[in-house]
Amino acid sequence: MIEEAASTCPYCGEAITLVLDLSVDEQDYVEDCEVCCQPMRVICTATAGEMQNLSLDRCNG
Repeated sequence: MIEEAASTCPYCGEAITLVLDLSVDEQDYVEDCEVCCQPMRVICTATAGEMQNLSLDRCNG
């Protein structure tokens, strides 16, 4: 259950597209922005293959 989701980078504010596996109920990982290359923390929750929540935050450090 792969799906694309549009969001905004928490660093540069540019629109980005994430590819998410919605067969996983909870995801928490770091991915670099495709525009500015800064590391973002991606948190996604899904239920029965439907995205419930997606948040992108700046990484601490």
